[in-house]
Amino acid sequence: MEEYDLIVIGAGSGLDVASAFASRGKSVAVVEPGPLGGTCLNRGCIPSKMLIHRADIVKEIQDSERFGIEASVEDIKYEKIVEEVNEEVKQDSQNIEEGIRKSSQHTLYRTEAEFIDNETLEVDGEKITADKIVVAAGTRPFIPPIDGIEEVDYLTSKEALELTDRPDDMIMIGGGYISNELAHFFEAMDVDVTILQRGDRMLKHEDREIGEKYTELVEDRFNVKLETEASKVYEEDGRVTVVADGEEYEADELFIATGRVPNTDNLKVENTDIETDERGFIEVDEYMNTSVDHIYALGDIIGDHPFKHAANEEAKVALINAFVGNKKEIDYTAMPHAVFSSPQIAGVGQTEQELEDGEYVKASYRYENTGMGMALKEEDGFVKLLASEEGEILGCHIMGPHSSQQIHEVLVAMKSGSGNVSDIQDTIHIHPALNEVVQRAFNQL
Repeated sequence: MEEYDLIVIGAGSGLDVASAFASRGKSVAVVEPGPLGGTCLNRGCIPSKMLIHRADIVKEIQDSERFGIEASVEDIKYEKIVEEVNEEVKQDSQNIEEGIRKSSQHTLYRTEAEFIDNETLEVDGEKITADKIVVAAGTRPFIPPIDGIEEVDYLTSKEALELTDRPDDMIMIGGGYISNELAHFFEAMDVDVTILQRGDRMLKHEDREIGEKYTELVEDRFNVKLETEASKVYEEDGRVTVVADGEEYEADELFIATGRVPNTDNLKVENTDIETDERGFIEVDEYMNTSVDHIYALGDIIGDHPFKHAANEEAKVALINAFVGNKKEIDYTAMPHAVFSSPQIAGVGQTEQELEDGEYVKASYRYENTGMGMALKEEDGFVKLLASEEGEILGCHIMGPHSSQQIHEVLVAMKSGSGNVSDIQDTIHIHPALNEVVQRAFNQL
């Protein structure tokens, strides 16, 4: 049986821990059956944002007439776009793998891992063990138990990002961030998109006011069916039909985006003393430690904050604690998120529906009432602030251009400042930069 100082299961953010151990002369085993780089690089945030940027360009050209500019999109080289993006992603993944294979401290196992017990893993029929183990094996798409789903060809986020044949139309089941980001891309690529959403609005985890306004806006671009649940699917003559609440919807492609499930079952964690919640996500403490002393876990597989930036922070904490003992606690203060849809959305902290039973004050400000907002002709974007009566920032939610950047001064105030609205109010903002809309929202209090 091979013995290592560290075993890392999953080659996403877990590689940060592996590389740090290896750089200190420790022996490290990395177990990963798929392309290296994890979900983010290979089938998530990186390829999707590269594709979405192309969609943003298309929509800006199509919107140019509002600014007195006559322009049109003459041709979209869809296949070239998808192939170019995926080739770049593939090359990055191969570079990571090449670097690991050249390292004398790393051993790479390109296979699945299964726990035999708390100390031992089986990889390709071989048993390995280590002083420390980090589980960063991620999640996979959840496929709902729809009648006929196993008999039809459908896309998940992985296949959708690699789809080189542009369909005429597409049905998306699910109204979360994955479907809305890719709906923006495909619609811009001249694909008719229908979204079937069980809830009463899109992006149900966003602040309700944001979600309701977003839903209103995208109904002009997509065929949105709210409070609609698919019960049956079937395929005929190369077309897929979805039956939902007595209605039938037909398209070239079916895209499933109904959440994700952890890969703990594939790892056979039931053979260990690792505790999981009722959904199968691994439970960890503030040190990223599982219920087994020498095993740590991070990333999507723990189910707390399914964002790459969260996993990177968790990797820092797991590294320190796995290397020198439990000394550092994870701090999720001001954990942000963004949805790279159109319009773009970003948020941090609590939503108004989460605060409804408590005491809070709120304020908002519209993009169009700032100098740069007027220049952009931005009629729908706004910043919403939620705070305590004493001025503590409880949450901030933004919908509009560059939301994912606009949110950052709020993050700094919450994380490194006093966390009070005065941190933003008392900061001089460039006029007429777009960030004035954030300042003015805070000035309302």
